[in-house]
Amino acid sequence: MSPSAAEACRIVSAIRRRELREVWTKDLEGDLTRQTDETLYPGMMFQLARERMEKTKLWKIVRKMPKGALLHGHLEAMIDLDLLCDLVLTLPNLYMSSTGPLVTAYDLETNPLYFQYFSTVPPQPSEASNISLWQAGYVPSSFSPVKQIAEAFPNGGIAGFRSWLKSRCTLANKATAHHRGVDDIWIQFQRTFQVVDSILYYEPIFRACMQRMLRELHDDGIRYVDFRLVIDFPYRRDRHDEPDSRYEAFFQAFGGEIEKFKSSPEGDGFHGARMIWSTLRTLSNRRIAENMKHCIAIKQKFPNLIAGYDVVGQEEKGRPLADLVPVLFWFKKKCVEAGVDIPFFFHAGEWVGDGDETDHNLYDAILLGTRRIGHGLSLHKHPLLIDLVKEKKILIECCPISNEILRLTSSIMTHPLPALLARGVPVALCNDDPTLLGYGKNGLTHDFCQVLSGLENVGLAGLATMAENSIRWSCLEDQTSSEWLRDIRSGIAGTGVKAACLKEWHIEFESFCRWVLFEFGSEVDSEE
Repeated sequence: MSPSAAEACRIVSAIRRRELREVWTKDLEGDLTRQTDETLYPGMMFQLARERMEKTKLWKIVRKMPKGALLHGHLEAMIDLDLLCDLVLTLPNLYMSSTGPLVTAYDLETNPLYFQYFSTVPPQPSEASNISLWQAGYVPSSFSPVKQIAEAFPNGGIAGFRSWLKSRCTLANKATAHHRGVDDIWIQFQRTFQVVDSILYYEPIFRACMQRMLRELHDDGIRYVDFRLVIDFPYRRDRHDEPDSRYEAFFQAFGGEIEKFKSSPEGDGFHGARMIWSTLRTLSNRRIAENMKHCIAIKQKFPNLIAGYDVVGQEEKGRPLADLVPVLFWFKKKCVEAGVDIPFFFHAGEWVGDGDETDHNLYDAILLGTRRIGHGLSLHKHPLLIDLVKEKKILIECCPISNEILRLTSSIMTHPLPALLARGVPVALCNDDPTLLGYGKNGLTHDFCQVLSGLENVGLAGLATMAENSIRWSCLEDQTSSEWLRDIRSGIAGTGVKAACLKEWHIEFESFCRWVLFEFGSEVDSEE
C-alpha cells in the first residue's frame, strides 16, 4: 500500500473500533427511561441494522469508496421500486389483473399480479364490467386500467396502493423470520420476482429503470456490471400489444441504454455493462435447449452484450449440474458451430450442505470450466476444492446479505467469507438482489459496510482487495481461456482493457484515501 492508503486503513480501523463501542451498543450513559429492549451488537442481522448503519461514519466512508465492478446482480432485482410504481401509475394504457379477487390479507400478499399494455380496451367478460379487483365477485384474469384500480384501493386509495404494490416487490418485512426456513423465504422471493417481471418488461418502463439503475450504481462507485437475467419473459416494445419472441428488441434497448448512459455527463467514467444469460435450472432439457438457441442467436447479433451463461433458481430444489451435463455439452457444441464463445459463470454452493447432491454442484462447476462461482457458500468445507479454485483462478462472487436474508446464514458473523479470505481464495463482494431483498438503495455500500463492521479480518485493505478482484475477474470484453487467465495473472501490469481499468481504479482509490485522511484524520488520535 501507499503511505496514504496505509494511513487511511489505520483511520478506518480506528473509527470501526469506536463505532463498535459507541454505536452497536445501548447508550448506558444516557437517560435510562429512554432505553428500549432493542438488542444491538456488531454484525447483527442486516434488516435490524440497516437504518442505524446508514447513519454511521463508516457508512459515509464506504459510500465514497470506489468499488470496481459488480459481478453478481440480477437485473430485475435492482430496480428502483419508487420509480417502478410511478411509471405503472402514470404511463397510458397500462392494465392490471390478478388470478383472483384481492379481498383478504392472504390474497393481497400472495395472489399473482399481472400488468400489461393494451392499445385498445381489452375484452372483458360481461359479468366483470362493474366488479372491482378488490371485490369478491371479481372475474379472475380480467384486466382494468391500473389507475382506476389504484383509486379504488380500499386501504388508502392511490397512496395506499403504491405502498402495497411496493411491499409486493420486496422481502423487507419478511427478512428476519429465519425460523420459517429456506423454502418459505424462496416462495415469497419468487412472488416478488413475478410482480416485478410483470411490470418491468414494457419498453418505456424498462428504459427508464435502466437509466436510474445505472446512475445509482455509478454514484455508488461501481464502474462496470455483469448483469444476470433469466431470459424467459414477454417483452413488449413501446405501444405494441404483441411481445417480441426473439428478444432482439429487448437487447436493443438494453445496449442502447448502456451507451446512452456512458455518453451522458452522469455516466462519465462508467465502463459499461454486459449480460450473463441465465436459464432456470428447474426446466426440462428441451426447454433449456430452446432457450440456449435464443442465447446463441442474440450473441451472434449483439456480441458485445452477452458475456456468459448460467443456470439459476433455488439450487437444492432444481436440477444439479451433473444432471444438466448433456444439454450443457450440447450448448458448447452449438456455440462452436455458430462461431461464438459463451463461457460458464455458474451458481454453485448456494446452500449449507456438506456432501449432498446440491453440494456436488461445486465439483461440477469446476469440472465444467466455470470462470467464477456464484455464492460458493459451502466451499469452505472442501479443502481440495479450495485448492482447485485457487489453482484454476476461479473467483467467488460473495453475496453476504443475500445469504443471510435467504436464511442460509444467521448474520455476517456466521458467514464463511473469513474462512475463504484466510485460505487466499479470490473473492469479490456482490449484492445479488438489493431492492427485492429490502436494501432500500442500489449499489454495494450495504454489503461492503456489513462486512467491514461485522468481520475482524477484512478492514479497508480487505475491501480494496476485493474491489480490485472484481475488475480482474470482470467480463469487460470477450476473451479466450488463455487470455482470461493471462489478464488475471498480470493484473495492473497487463496491457489490455482490464489493466487500464485497474489503473483507473488505483487512481480513484488513492484519491479516496487522501479524502479519508483529510476528512477524518483529525478525529483519530495516536492512541486509537
